[in-house]
Amino acid sequence: MKDRKYYDVVADKSQVTKEKAKAAELKRTLWWKNKLEEGICHYCGKKCSKDELTMDHLVPVARGGKSVKGNVVVCCFACNQSKGLSTPVDIILDKLKKR
Repeated sequence: MKDRKYYDVVADKSQVTKEKAKAAELKRTLWWKNKLEEGICHYCGKKCSKDELTMDHLVPVARGGKSVKGNVVVCCFACNQSKGLSTPVDIILDKLKKR
């Protein structure tokens, strides 16, 4: 995923700020706290402590993603960093390309 050189970044700064505020709100919900308690990374499946987990937007906010339950997952820091600005489609296409 890191070899990808181009992303269509569509969200403007005010939109990103708005979505980050929504993400902070979502982190305070019981739904999110329960997800953290499960302690499973969405991407690698590793069991992690709450301190090792982050919120990841499947479609990144910088690419127009929203801070809603259907677009956020719990993942470990390493997976979040390696995903970067990739979307699920980018990840699938990269895997197919490597075959």
